This record gives sequence, C-alpha cells and structure tokens, in this order.
Amino acid sequence: MASHLHRPDGERLAYEAMAGEGRTVVWLGGFNSDMAGTKAQALAEWASQRGRAYVRFDYFGHGASSGEFVRGTISRWRADALAVIDELTTGPLILVGSSMGGWIATLAALARPERIAGVVLIAPAADMTDKLMEPELDSEARKSLATSGVWVRPSPHGPGDAISRALLEDGRAWSVLPGPVASDAPLQVLQGGADADVPWTHALALAQAWRGDDVVFTLVRDGDHRLSRPQDLTRLIAAVETLS
Repeated sequence: MASHLHRPDGERLAYEAMAGEGRTVVWLGGFNSDMAGTKAQALAEWASQRGRAYVRFDYFGHGASSGEFVRGTISRWRADALAVIDELTTGPLILVGSSMGGWIATLAALARPERIAGVVLIAPAADMTDKLMEPELDSEARKSLATSGVWVRPSPHGPGDAISRALLEDGRAWSVLPGPVASDAPLQVLQGGADADVPWTHALALAQAWRGDDVVFTLVRDGDHRLSRPQDLTRLIAAVETLS
C-alpha cells in the first residue's frame, strides 16, 4: 500500500519505499503514467529479490497522488522529484527515468549532482514540450490552446492526454538540448528504434550532450516506446546493475 509525502501546498504524493542495501534506485515515470507500470514493477521485484533500496512515486496529478493532471507542469513535477529525493532517500542514488521521466531525471541530476551515482534513461523525452509536442500542433490545436488553454492530444496508448498552454510555456524554461548537459554521472540510455513517440535520434542527442564520458547508448532496433517486453526488462535491470 502506498504512503504519502505531504507537500507544502497541501497536495500529497503517493510513493512506495523499500529498504535495502546499496545505492537507492529511484523510479521516475512518464507523462500521464504511474508507479504501477510494468517497468516500475519489474524494478520493485528485482529490488525485493536482491535486497536493494528502491523508491517509486507518482507525480502531482498522476496515479494515486492528489491534484488535477492538467494543472501539472515540468516545474511542478521536477519539484516533486526533488522532494522525493530530499525527504525519502539518503546517500548515493541511481535515477531511472522513462520518457518524460528521463527529462525529469536529467533535471534532478543537474539539481543534486552530489547525490547522483548513475542515471538510466528509457526513451528519454527531454524538452518534449517544445521539441516533440509543439511541432504536432495544427491550427485546431492552437485554437483550442488559445481559447480554452487546453488541447487534448491523441494517444495510441489510451484516452488522449490533456496538454495545457501552461505546460508548454513552462517547459521552455527547462530545456536541456542541445546541451551541454552538465552532469558527470555515468549514464545508460535504452532506446527503441521503432519508437513512434521519441525518435531515436532525439534520445541520442541527449546522450551526446551529456558532459560525462561514461555514457552508453543502447538502440533496441525493434523496440517501441514502452520497452516493456521481457527482453527489454532484462536490459533495464542489467543497466541498473551496471551502475550499482
């Protein structure tokens, strides 16, 4: 059962924390996803079997956390991640970020460099608001944003995602590309070559922008955006163990 981290504005972040040895692994999920997803659960099972410390959580407006999703911004979700790091963990960390969580993990690594022992990114959607979302905006989407402040972005994974004008405007303030990304933490990137949401070239640009030299980029040529097949989960766990 999830616990809750209370935020200064009265909102609550749902989280699950497992005590264990070694560097704490922190899961940062994707846009409109939650900590019950396949990859987050696979890491929880791995941590339980290996006796490893592990924390996963839901951002504001996601999963079991409080808040209205459409009111979320990159600033808010970055602050959530830093609150989890500062209040729920001690010692060196391995950040594992998927899709938007890859962007948030990057921002967290930049904000807490002394805490980060390694970073694993799965299909990292760095700068997704202006580099991946805004190019999709047609005239109807722009009209909707101008009049109501919200555009419902079609999604192949379920109901459309509500994209707010505030999210797009706020995201520009947290751009990390073209870099350099001033982190020396060891980095592992797992990217699907058949990813329809984050082009592999976009993920590669983040890896190339990383300042540190210990960077490994793995292209799974037939992999999709989720990289949640058994063989993908094996790669994910191997990447985390490499940094452990």
